[in-house]
Amino acid sequence: MLNIVLFGPPGAGKGTQSAKLIEKYSLTHISTGDLFRKHLSEGTELGQLAKKYMDEGNLVPDQVVIDMVDDKIKDSGDIKGIIFDGFPRTVAQAEALDMLLNGKGTPVTGMIALEVNEEELKNRILERGKTSGRADDQDINKVENRIKVYKNETLPVAEYYKGQDKFASINGVGTIDSIFDSICSEINQLNN
Repeated sequence: MLNIVLFGPPGAGKGTQSAKLIEKYSLTHISTGDLFRKHLSEGTELGQLAKKYMDEGNLVPDQVVIDMVDDKIKDSGDIKGIIFDGFPRTVAQAEALDMLLNGKGTPVTGMIALEVNEEELKNRILERGKTSGRADDQDINKVENRIKVYKNETLPVAEYYKGQDKFASINGVGTIDSIFDSICSEINQLNN
């Protein structure tokens, strides 16, 4: 199975590229944001547990997130692979994901990181804010904070996958199609 972690800062183009990769490789999309919304709206046991932590202003524990990922994999039936979008966000989550997938005999194939300079990220997010309706895409202070949080908390996950020789860096500046071609080239190398 082809299991890809699509990685990069806010505004790097993960959503755009993820949609193209899902279509090309017939991958199952796993977004923790989508999983949270699903479990919360359906009032599942995991959703109620997550809500309890969120209502207290706490982060949802990694194990709850991993259980949601596991639930999604089980519900997806016979799949060709997975694209992880916005997950893992911490080294602890990456380790837990490895344990889960290795236990299923289908480890992470690789991490594809979209690299975009900070000025370009700010411009993209603010531009997206004009149409997205998201308040955090329209406030430069919030945009800068999201990029800072990414650098401080999420970027170490890249080092984790580098240590496993499962990391590929892609220039995330250019046309959507040229970036997509670069990603596909890396996936083809990882998948051999």
